[in-house]
Amino acid sequence: MIDLNCDMGEIQDLLDNNVYSGLMDYVTSINLACGGHAGDETMMRSLIRTAHRKDVNVGAHPSYPDRENFGRMGMDLDPEELVESISNQVQDLINIAREENVPVTHIKPHGALYNLAAGDTALAQLIGKAVIRVAPSLPVMCLAGSTMVSVLLDSGLDVMGEAFADRTYESDGSLRNRSLEGALITDPGQAAEQARSIAMHQKVIAFDGSEIIIEAATICVHSDTPNAPAIAMAVSQEIGNIQ
Repeated sequence: MIDLNCDMGEIQDLLDNNVYSGLMDYVTSINLACGGHAGDETMMRSLIRTAHRKDVNVGAHPSYPDRENFGRMGMDLDPEELVESISNQVQDLINIAREENVPVTHIKPHGALYNLAAGDTALAQLIGKAVIRVAPSLPVMCLAGSTMVSVLLDSGLDVMGEAFADRTYESDGSLRNRSLEGALITDPGQAAEQARSIAMHQKVIAFDGSEIIIEAATICVHSDTPNAPAIAMAVSQEIGNIQ
């Protein structure tokens, strides 16, 4: 069965308004921000408890240490400083989850760290180094078909190739930049159809109309996309109908 994941723990209003809790009714894994771009101990602990109650897998969602830009801009950091930041973020979540007797099942980089590492061997290697330092047995979610997949596999790590239901793609298999028109898919039916195409046919239609082959083990729905609860419900139902 293909996993359905969602990034969480990033926006206080989504916690307070029970959006995160509601989304967990439709996904099988969540990725929790662990202090780099967003999130704090209170939010992590609350969502870990909710995920445990709803039988949803919990993963770490580390990023560039850049709360001001929500981790969506690249940073020119000393390599060891970046490795230490990523490893500390993951370890913080692992420590809190351990206190709640909940296992951490995976790691998924966030934002610019994720997108840049998809095509940057050196950056992907740094992420791999950070993961090996604190949690070498955990699989890493990364863009399906990207350079990062092969880099992490070569380093001895497990990977989960990831595709997206609520984002459009460029013809080279990269995600369309959020600053460009049409980068987000906000229609639940369209998102569900894209997820179905990925799960059933291992392909997606790029923004320019070209066809991309995508072999993914997990599909993401973002919690901060407009219509996120409706999108998650539609995608979950579509995936459930074909599995």
